[in-house]
Amino acid sequence: MNLLKEGIENRFVFPTTSTKKLSVDNHMQTYTVYKIRLDQLYYNDQNDRIATWISQYKAENGIMHMDTDDKKQYNRIIQSFITESNPEALKKTQNNIELIGQQESGVVLTDGRIIDGNRRFTCLRNLEQKTGKTQYFEAVILEHDIAHNAKQIKMLELLLQHGVDKPVDYNPIDRLVGIYNDIVENKLLTVREYASSVNQTEADIKREVEKAKLMVEFLEFINAPKQFYLARTMNLSESLKDLYSMLSKVKNEDSREDLKNNVFAQLLMAPVGDTNRYIRKIGKIASNTRLLDEYLAEQSDLTEKVCDAVEQYPVTTEKVINEHIRAKKEIQSEFARSTEKWVSKADGDASRNRPAQQAEKAYEMLDTIDINIFKKMSDEQKDDIREKLDLVQQILDSIRGELDV
Repeated sequence: MNLLKEGIENRFVFPTTSTKKLSVDNHMQTYTVYKIRLDQLYYNDQNDRIATWISQYKAENGIMHMDTDDKKQYNRIIQSFITESNPEALKKTQNNIELIGQQESGVVLTDGRIIDGNRRFTCLRNLEQKTGKTQYFEAVILEHDIAHNAKQIKMLELLLQHGVDKPVDYNPIDRLVGIYNDIVENKLLTVREYASSVNQTEADIKREVEKAKLMVEFLEFINAPKQFYLARTMNLSESLKDLYSMLSKVKNEDSREDLKNNVFAQLLMAPVGDTNRYIRKIGKIASNTRLLDEYLAEQSDLTEKVCDAVEQYPVTTEKVINEHIRAKKEIQSEFARSTEKWVSKADGDASRNRPAQQAEKAYEMLDTIDINIFKKMSDEQKDDIREKLDLVQQILDSIRGELDV
Protein backbone atom coordinates (compact mmCIF):
# COMPACT_ATOMS: atom_id res chain seq x y z
CA MET A 1 0.00 0.00 0.00
CA ASN A 2 1.10 3.53 -0.81
CA LEU A 3 0.30 5.72 2.20
CA LEU A 4 -0.03 8.87 0.08
CA LYS A 5 -2.55 7.21 -2.24
CA GLU A 6 -4.47 4.22 -0.88
CA GLY A 7 -3.70 5.30 2.69
CA ILE A 8 -5.44 8.64 2.26
CA GLU A 9 -8.23 7.17 0.11
CA ASN A 10 -9.03 4.50 2.72
CA ARG A 11 -8.80 7.05 5.55
CA PHE A 12 -5.87 5.37 7.25
CA VAL A 13 -3.84 8.55 6.74
CA PHE A 14 -4.84 12.17 7.40
CA PRO A 15 -2.89 15.36 6.59
CA THR A 16 -2.35 17.80 9.45
CA THR A 17 -1.59 21.50 9.49
CA SER A 18 1.91 20.81 10.84
CA THR A 19 5.02 20.75 8.68
CA LYS A 20 8.61 19.58 9.06
CA LYS A 21 11.75 20.71 7.25
CA LEU A 22 14.03 17.94 5.99
CA SER A 23 17.19 17.89 3.90
CA VAL A 24 16.99 14.99 1.44
CA ASP A 25 19.65 14.67 -1.27
CA ASN A 26 21.13 17.94 0.02
CA HIS A 27 17.86 19.67 -0.79
CA MET A 28 16.00 21.35 2.07
CA GLN A 29 12.23 21.11 1.73
CA THR A 30 9.17 21.62 3.88
CA TYR A 31 6.97 18.52 4.15
CA THR A 32 3.43 18.01 5.38
CA VAL A 33 3.06 15.98 8.56
CA TYR A 34 0.40 13.23 8.44
CA LYS A 35 -1.43 11.24 11.10
CA ILE A 36 -1.00 7.56 10.22
CA ARG A 37 -2.89 4.68 11.79
CA LEU A 38 -0.41 2.40 13.53
CA ASP A 39 -1.39 -0.81 11.74
CA GLN A 40 -0.24 0.75 8.45
CA LEU A 41 3.35 1.10 9.66
CA TYR A 42 6.26 -1.22 10.31
CA TYR A 43 9.65 -0.93 11.97
CA ASN A 44 12.93 -0.31 10.18
CA ASP A 45 15.08 -3.40 10.80
CA GLN A 46 18.09 -1.46 9.45
CA ASN A 47 18.01 0.96 12.36
CA ASP A 48 21.48 1.10 13.93
CA ARG A 49 20.05 1.31 17.46
CA ILE A 50 19.03 -2.35 17.31
CA ALA A 51 21.77 -3.68 15.02
CA THR A 52 23.10 -6.24 17.51
CA TRP A 53 19.60 -7.44 18.41
CA ILE A 54 18.86 -8.06 14.75
CA SER A 55 22.13 -9.99 14.37
CA GLN A 56 21.24 -12.10 17.41
CA TYR A 57 17.78 -12.93 16.08
CA LYS A 58 19.20 -13.93 12.69
CA ALA A 59 21.85 -16.12 14.30
CA GLU A 60 19.42 -17.87 16.63
CA ASN A 61 16.92 -18.50 13.84
CA GLY A 62 19.40 -19.33 11.08
CA ILE A 63 18.13 -16.65 8.69
CA MET A 64 19.83 -14.03 6.52
CA HIS A 65 17.01 -11.48 6.32
CA MET A 66 14.04 -10.42 8.42
CA ASP A 67 10.71 -11.47 6.93
CA THR A 68 8.42 -8.44 6.59
CA ASP A 69 5.54 -10.26 4.87
CA ASP A 70 3.70 -10.84 8.15
CA LYS A 71 3.77 -7.27 9.45
CA LYS A 72 2.08 -8.09 12.78
CA GLN A 73 4.59 -10.76 13.71
CA TYR A 74 7.49 -8.70 12.35
CA ASN A 75 6.44 -5.67 14.41
CA ARG A 76 6.11 -7.77 17.57
CA ILE A 77 9.65 -9.08 17.13
CA ILE A 78 11.22 -5.68 16.47
CA GLN A 79 9.23 -4.07 19.28
CA SER A 80 10.84 -6.45 21.75
CA PHE A 81 14.28 -5.34 20.52
CA ILE A 82 13.39 -1.65 20.85
CA THR A 83 12.13 -2.28 24.37
CA GLU A 84 15.11 -4.35 25.52
CA SER A 85 17.72 -2.05 23.97
CA ASN A 86 16.88 0.80 26.36
CA PRO A 87 13.85 0.21 28.61
CA GLU A 88 14.45 3.32 30.73
CA ALA A 89 14.54 5.67 27.73
CA LEU A 90 11.40 4.01 26.35
CA LYS A 91 9.54 4.42 29.64
CA LYS A 92 10.49 8.10 29.83
CA THR A 93 9.35 8.75 26.25
CA GLN A 94 6.09 6.84 26.76
CA ASN A 95 5.22 8.77 29.92
CA ASN A 96 5.86 12.01 28.07
CA ILE A 97 3.69 11.02 25.09
CA GLU A 98 0.89 9.84 27.39
CA LEU A 99 0.99 13.16 29.23
CA ILE A 100 1.28 15.69 26.39
CA GLY A 101 1.12 13.67 23.17
CA GLN A 102 3.70 13.11 20.43
CA GLN A 103 5.74 16.30 20.15
CA GLU A 104 8.33 15.35 17.54
CA SER A 105 7.07 14.05 14.21
CA GLY A 106 8.76 11.05 12.62
CA VAL A 107 9.66 10.13 9.06
CA VAL A 108 8.26 7.16 7.11
CA LEU A 109 8.37 5.88 3.54
CA THR A 110 5.28 5.47 1.40
CA ASP A 111 5.19 1.71 2.07
CA GLY A 112 5.00 2.34 5.83
CA ARG A 113 8.63 1.69 6.83
CA ILE A 114 9.60 3.98 9.70
CA ILE A 115 12.90 5.78 9.09
CA ASP A 116 12.82 7.99 12.16
CA GLY A 117 10.65 7.42 15.22
CA ASN A 118 10.84 3.69 16.01
CA ARG A 119 10.80 4.41 19.75
CA ARG A 120 7.86 6.83 19.52
CA PHE A 121 6.01 4.28 17.40
CA THR A 122 6.66 1.67 20.11
CA CYS A 123 5.28 3.97 22.80
CA LEU A 124 2.11 4.60 20.79
CA ARG A 125 1.67 0.85 20.24
CA ASN A 126 1.95 0.32 23.98
CA LEU A 127 -0.57 3.08 24.68
CA GLU A 128 -2.99 1.67 22.11
CA GLN A 129 -2.82 -1.72 23.80
CA LYS A 130 -3.14 -0.13 27.24
CA THR A 131 -6.13 2.14 26.48
CA GLY A 132 -7.85 0.24 23.68
CA LYS A 133 -8.06 3.50 21.72
CA THR A 134 -6.78 3.78 18.14
CA GLN A 135 -3.53 5.74 18.06
CA TYR A 136 -1.95 7.62 15.18
CA PHE A 137 1.72 8.22 14.48
CA GLU A 138 2.51 11.70 13.22
CA ALA A 139 5.15 11.72 10.52
CA VAL A 140 6.35 13.05 7.20
CA ILE A 141 5.82 10.59 4.34
CA LEU A 142 8.66 10.43 1.81
CA GLU A 143 8.12 9.14 -1.70
CA HIS A 144 11.25 6.98 -1.51
CA ASP A 145 11.86 3.27 -1.20
CA ILE A 146 14.64 1.47 0.64
CA ALA A 147 15.76 -0.48 -2.45
CA HIS A 148 16.49 2.51 -4.70
CA ASN A 149 17.24 5.25 -2.16
CA ALA A 150 19.23 3.40 0.51
CA LYS A 151 22.05 5.95 0.68
CA GLN A 152 19.82 9.00 0.93
CA ILE A 153 17.61 7.32 3.51
CA LYS A 154 20.54 6.26 5.66
CA MET A 155 22.06 9.75 5.64
CA LEU A 156 18.69 11.23 6.57
CA GLU A 157 18.23 8.66 9.36
CA LEU A 158 21.67 9.45 10.81
CA LEU A 159 21.09 13.19 10.58
CA LEU A 160 17.75 12.96 12.37
CA GLN A 161 18.77 10.52 15.08
CA HIS A 162 22.05 12.21 15.90
CA GLY A 163 20.59 15.67 15.64
CA VAL A 164 17.17 15.48 17.29
CA ASP A 165 17.30 12.52 19.67
CA LYS A 166 21.08 12.77 20.16
CA PRO A 167 23.26 9.63 20.08
CA VAL A 168 23.60 9.52 23.87
CA ASP A 169 21.32 6.48 24.22
CA TYR A 170 22.97 4.52 21.43
CA ASN A 171 24.64 1.38 22.71
CA PRO A 172 28.28 1.95 21.61
CA ILE A 173 28.49 -1.53 20.07
CA ASP A 174 25.29 -1.01 18.07
CA ARG A 175 26.81 2.18 16.74
CA LEU A 176 30.03 0.39 15.74
CA VAL A 177 27.95 -2.24 13.94
CA GLY A 178 26.12 0.48 12.04
CA ILE A 179 29.39 2.16 11.08
CA TYR A 180 30.88 -1.15 9.93
CA ASN A 181 27.81 -2.06 7.86
CA ASP A 182 27.39 1.37 6.27
CA ILE A 183 31.04 2.20 5.55
CA VAL A 184 32.99 -1.07 5.36
CA GLU A 185 30.64 -3.95 4.57
CA ASN A 186 28.04 -2.38 2.28
CA LYS A 187 30.06 0.71 1.27
CA LEU A 188 26.83 2.66 1.41
CA LEU A 189 28.53 5.80 2.74
CA THR A 190 32.05 7.19 2.69
CA VAL A 191 33.75 8.31 5.90
CA ARG A 192 33.16 11.90 4.83
CA GLU A 193 29.45 11.35 4.18
CA TYR A 194 28.96 9.55 7.49
CA ALA A 195 30.86 12.25 9.41
CA SER A 196 28.77 14.95 7.77
CA SER A 197 25.53 13.16 8.63
CA VAL A 198 26.35 12.80 12.33
CA ASN A 199 28.12 16.16 12.70
CA GLN A 200 31.52 14.70 13.62
CA THR A 201 34.99 15.04 12.13
CA GLU A 202 36.33 12.58 9.59
CA ALA A 203 39.16 11.75 12.00
CA ASP A 204 36.61 10.73 14.64
CA ILE A 205 34.77 8.45 12.24
CA LYS A 206 38.02 6.94 10.95
CA ARG A 207 38.84 5.94 14.52
CA GLU A 208 35.38 4.44 14.92
CA VAL A 209 35.85 2.49 11.69
CA GLU A 210 39.12 1.02 13.00
CA LYS A 211 37.46 0.02 16.27
CA ALA A 212 34.61 -1.54 14.31
CA LYS A 213 37.14 -3.54 12.28
CA LEU A 214 38.75 -4.73 15.52
CA MET A 215 35.32 -5.86 16.72
CA VAL A 216 34.81 -7.86 13.52
CA GLU A 217 38.30 -9.37 13.81
CA PHE A 218 37.61 -10.38 17.41
CA LEU A 219 34.39 -12.16 16.43
CA GLU A 220 36.28 -13.98 13.67
CA PHE A 221 39.03 -14.89 16.17
CA ILE A 222 36.51 -16.54 18.50
CA ASN A 223 34.77 -18.30 15.59
CA ALA A 224 31.60 -16.22 15.79
CA PRO A 225 31.82 -14.14 12.59
CA LYS A 226 29.47 -11.13 12.60
CA GLN A 227 27.63 -12.35 15.71
CA PHE A 228 27.61 -8.74 16.86
CA TYR A 229 25.33 -9.36 19.81
CA LEU A 230 28.23 -11.16 21.52
CA ALA A 231 30.24 -7.93 21.46
CA ARG A 232 27.27 -6.21 23.13
CA THR A 233 26.66 -8.86 25.79
CA MET A 234 30.41 -8.98 26.53
CA ASN A 235 30.44 -5.17 26.89
CA LEU A 236 33.48 -4.75 24.64
CA SER A 237 33.18 -1.06 23.79
CA GLU A 238 35.77 0.29 26.25
CA SER A 239 38.14 -2.64 25.71
CA LEU A 240 38.08 -2.12 21.94
CA LYS A 241 38.87 1.55 22.49
CA ASP A 242 41.83 0.65 24.73
CA LEU A 243 43.07 -2.00 22.31
CA TYR A 244 42.96 0.49 19.44
CA SER A 245 45.02 2.91 21.53
CA MET A 246 47.55 0.18 22.42
CA LEU A 247 48.01 -0.97 18.84
CA SER A 248 48.55 2.58 17.59
CA LYS A 249 51.63 2.84 19.83
CA VAL A 250 53.24 -0.45 18.77
CA LYS A 251 55.42 0.06 15.70
CA ASN A 252 56.55 -3.52 15.03
CA GLU A 253 53.95 -5.27 12.88
CA ASP A 254 54.56 -8.75 14.33
CA SER A 255 54.33 -7.44 17.89
CA ARG A 256 51.15 -5.58 17.01
CA GLU A 257 49.54 -8.74 15.63
CA ASP A 258 50.63 -10.81 18.62
CA LEU A 259 49.29 -8.19 21.02
CA LYS A 260 45.96 -8.08 19.21
CA ASN A 261 45.53 -11.86 19.37
CA ASN A 262 46.60 -11.93 23.00
CA VAL A 263 44.02 -9.32 23.97
CA PHE A 264 41.36 -11.11 21.91
CA ALA A 265 42.10 -14.32 23.82
CA GLN A 266 41.86 -12.53 27.16
CA LEU A 267 38.64 -10.75 26.20
CA LEU A 268 37.14 -14.16 25.47
CA MET A 269 38.42 -15.74 28.68
CA ALA A 270 37.66 -12.73 30.95
CA PRO A 271 40.32 -13.65 33.56
CA VAL A 272 38.93 -11.20 36.14
CA GLY A 273 35.54 -9.65 36.88
CA ASP A 274 36.13 -6.16 35.47
CA THR A 275 37.41 -6.97 31.99
CA ASN A 276 37.62 -3.35 30.87
CA ARG A 277 39.87 -2.37 33.78
CA TYR A 278 41.96 -5.50 33.27
CA ILE A 279 42.54 -4.77 29.56
CA ARG A 280 43.43 -1.17 30.44
CA LYS A 281 46.23 -2.52 32.64
CA ILE A 282 47.71 -4.35 29.64
CA GLY A 283 48.11 -0.93 28.07
CA LYS A 284 50.85 -0.19 30.62
CA ILE A 285 52.80 -3.18 29.34
CA ALA A 286 52.13 -2.30 25.69
CA SER A 287 53.61 1.16 26.26
CA ASN A 288 56.92 -0.41 27.26
CA THR A 289 58.64 -1.81 24.15
CA ARG A 290 61.25 -3.61 26.20
CA LEU A 291 58.67 -5.52 28.24
CA LEU A 292 55.95 -6.10 25.65
CA ASP A 293 57.66 -8.83 23.61
CA GLU A 294 58.67 -10.71 26.77
CA TYR A 295 55.12 -10.50 28.08
CA LEU A 296 53.64 -11.77 24.81
CA ALA A 297 56.18 -14.59 24.64
CA GLU A 298 55.26 -15.73 28.14
CA GLN A 299 51.56 -15.71 27.29
CA SER A 300 51.82 -17.23 23.81
CA ASP A 301 51.06 -20.76 25.08
CA LEU A 302 47.93 -19.48 26.84
CA THR A 303 46.76 -17.71 23.68
CA GLU A 304 47.31 -20.95 21.77
CA LYS A 305 45.26 -22.89 24.33
CA VAL A 306 42.38 -20.46 23.87
CA CYS A 307 42.55 -20.95 20.09
CA ASP A 308 42.47 -24.74 20.62
CA ALA A 309 39.45 -24.40 22.91
CA VAL A 310 37.57 -22.33 20.31
CA GLU A 311 38.26 -24.89 17.58
CA GLN A 312 36.40 -27.57 19.54
CA TYR A 313 33.06 -25.97 18.63
CA PRO A 314 31.58 -25.42 15.14
CA VAL A 315 30.32 -21.98 16.15
CA THR A 316 30.99 -20.01 19.32
CA THR A 317 27.74 -19.02 21.02
CA GLU A 318 27.06 -17.22 24.30
CA LYS A 319 26.31 -20.59 25.91
CA VAL A 320 29.59 -22.09 24.65
CA ILE A 321 31.52 -19.12 26.05
CA ASN A 322 29.90 -19.15 29.48
CA GLU A 323 29.54 -22.89 30.05
CA HIS A 324 32.61 -24.29 28.33
CA ILE A 325 35.37 -21.86 27.34
CA ARG A 326 35.28 -19.72 30.47
CA ALA A 327 34.97 -22.86 32.56
CA LYS A 328 38.70 -23.39 31.97
CA LYS A 329 39.66 -21.68 35.21
CA GLU A 330 43.33 -22.65 35.01
CA ILE A 331 43.77 -20.62 31.81
CA GLN A 332 42.00 -17.64 33.38
CA SER A 333 44.22 -17.84 36.46
CA GLU A 334 47.42 -18.08 34.42
CA PHE A 335 46.44 -15.09 32.29
CA ALA A 336 45.68 -12.99 35.37
CA ARG A 337 48.83 -14.05 37.27
CA SER A 338 51.12 -13.39 34.30
CA THR A 339 49.51 -10.05 33.46
CA GLU A 340 49.72 -8.78 37.05
CA LYS A 341 53.40 -9.72 37.16
CA TRP A 342 54.22 -7.77 34.01
CA VAL A 343 52.04 -4.82 35.03
CA SER A 344 54.13 -4.59 38.22
CA LYS A 345 57.30 -4.61 36.11
CA ALA A 346 55.86 -1.88 33.88
CA ASP A 347 54.92 0.21 36.94
CA GLY A 348 58.44 -0.24 38.29
CA ASP A 349 59.98 0.87 35.01
CA ALA A 350 57.66 3.86 34.90
CA SER A 351 58.68 4.88 38.42
CA ARG A 352 62.37 4.57 37.60
CA ASN A 353 61.96 6.52 34.36
CA ARG A 354 59.84 9.29 35.89
CA PRO A 355 62.82 11.41 37.19
CA ALA A 356 64.42 11.39 33.72
CA GLN A 357 61.10 12.39 32.14
CA GLN A 358 60.62 15.21 34.64
CA ALA A 359 64.20 16.43 34.09
CA GLU A 360 63.56 16.47 30.35
CA LYS A 361 60.40 18.54 30.86
CA ALA A 362 62.31 20.98 33.07
CA TYR A 363 64.98 21.35 30.38
CA GLU A 364 62.33 21.93 27.71
CA MET A 365 60.66 24.63 29.81
CA LEU A 366 63.95 26.46 30.47
CA ASP A 367 64.94 26.13 26.81
CA THR A 368 61.82 28.05 25.75
CA ILE A 369 62.94 31.22 27.62
CA ASP A 370 63.75 34.04 25.20
CA ILE A 371 66.97 35.50 26.67
CA ASN A 372 66.74 38.56 24.40
CA ILE A 373 63.86 39.80 26.49
CA PHE A 374 66.18 40.31 29.47
CA LYS A 375 67.46 43.51 27.85
CA LYS A 376 64.01 45.04 28.20
CA MET A 377 63.53 44.07 31.87
CA SER A 378 63.91 46.29 34.88
CA ASP A 379 66.57 45.57 37.52
CA GLU A 380 63.85 44.41 39.89
CA GLN A 381 62.54 41.89 37.37
CA LYS A 382 66.08 40.62 36.72
CA ASP A 383 66.69 40.18 40.46
CA ASP A 384 63.51 38.16 40.73
CA ILE A 385 64.69 35.82 37.95
CA ARG A 386 68.13 35.47 39.62
CA GLU A 387 66.42 34.37 42.85
CA LYS A 388 64.43 31.75 40.96
CA LEU A 389 67.54 30.49 39.17
CA ASP A 390 69.36 30.20 42.51
CA LEU A 391 66.53 27.95 43.76
CA VAL A 392 66.75 25.90 40.57
CA GLN A 393 70.53 25.61 41.02
CA GLN A 394 70.07 24.41 44.60
CA ILE A 395 67.74 21.66 43.42
CA LEU A 396 70.15 20.69 40.63
CA ASP A 397 73.06 20.49 43.08
CA SER A 398 70.97 18.31 45.40
CA ILE A 399 69.99 15.96 42.55
CA ARG A 400 73.59 15.71 41.31
CA GLY A 401 74.73 14.93 44.81
CA GLU A 402 72.28 12.00 45.05
CA LEU A 403 73.31 10.72 41.61
CA ASP A 404 76.97 10.65 42.68
CA VAL A 405 76.30 8.64 45.86
